[in-house]
Amino acid sequence: MINPLNIFKIKDLRYKVFSIIGLLAVSRLLASIPVPNVDFERLKNLFSSNQLLGFLDIFSGGGLSNLSIAMLGVGPYITATIIMQLLTIVFPNLKKMYYEEGEMGRAKFNRVSRLITIPLALVQSYGFLNFLNSRGVFTDLSGWNIFTDMIIITAGSVILMWLGELISEYHLGNGISLLIFSGIIAGLPANLRLAAFSFDASMLQSYFLFAAISVVVIAGVVFINEGERKIPISYARRVRGNKLYGGVSSYLPLKVNQAGVIPIIFAVSVLLFPQFIAQAVSLFSSDLSIKMNEWVLYLFNNGWIYGISYFIMVVLFTYFYTAVTFDPSEISKNLQKSGGFIPGLRPGEQTSSYLAKITGRTTLFGAVFLGLIAVLPNIVQGLTGISMFRLGGTSLLIVVSVALEIMRQVESQLAIRQYE
Repeated sequence: MINPLNIFKIKDLRYKVFSIIGLLAVSRLLASIPVPNVDFERLKNLFSSNQLLGFLDIFSGGGLSNLSIAMLGVGPYITATIIMQLLTIVFPNLKKMYYEEGEMGRAKFNRVSRLITIPLALVQSYGFLNFLNSRGVFTDLSGWNIFTDMIIITAGSVILMWLGELISEYHLGNGISLLIFSGIIAGLPANLRLAAFSFDASMLQSYFLFAAISVVVIAGVVFINEGERKIPISYARRVRGNKLYGGVSSYLPLKVNQAGVIPIIFAVSVLLFPQFIAQAVSLFSSDLSIKMNEWVLYLFNNGWIYGISYFIMVVLFTYFYTAVTFDPSEISKNLQKSGGFIPGLRPGEQTSSYLAKITGRTTLFGAVFLGLIAVLPNIVQGLTGISMFRLGGTSLLIVVSVALEIMRQVESQLAIRQYE
């Protein structure tokens, strides 16, 4: 068994680890630098009474609760990525660019996503600033101040997007997921301190219930992320010169949840899309934007509407992202080129159909299970009335999923070097 701590014994891997830690430290620094003219007392009161803002703060890495220059986090980039992925369904040229042009095509695809991020960040920053100004959070937000704040906040989001891509290049985890992960971990000491100061002995049973749910969520995410269906693969014997190749058996591992933590992040981004619409409306009418924001807050605070929507989004995005990243036809072609086949099935279309059917079944189980784990804390929160369950469940899902992905990447890097 590979020891993950061996990563610190290999020079280039040690360099990668400390480089990633340094980049994450820069992101935390950005999340701690506030924009000017903020009334922090009113800001604190607003966040303590608003469930939606607390939820948004998770995905901004704590930057929103500080009204920092990175208050939007990587939200605009995630939204731009979702828009581009959906456009591949509508425009064949985009689909061809992403699937058929290899690394060059994906580089172009990502470049367009980065360009879309900038106007999205500008619109979101303007909407947020107007909404918070209407709540008396700013002491002075004149025309010039709001323009400069928009530029600063947009620049903060672009820097975070750049940091995320730099982290991804080290191949020790997804950069965007790691930025969200670090934000949640960074807020853990403050949450524990708050829980300690607000400890109520009469709610001891609820605290035990929360701990039990946490264990269930962690165990469930580990179980789903590590589960896989092994498809047997045989290779035909081939003679090349005086050597005999093939004639061995192997297997193709199909993960139960191939999409990892991405469906959760995408689902939350889509759930927050009405909030983005309300922000966009502020460009034309501040009063209408404020009313729409209040309507969104009302719907978001309705546990049943939120829970059902969250469950459906997690399931749909698990299927969507699996379809984007796993192409049965391409796998079938690669098997056929290498002389591999599934026993009892003909190479080509029959193999492709079989892989699609198996992937659909395993993904269904993983998506439904992941969706249930996602909404379980919300169900308990609705029954007990304790708001910490809702935020805790989503945070645990992301932290555990990202931690597992990091472990897989680390073990993969160590295995390569051990083989060499």
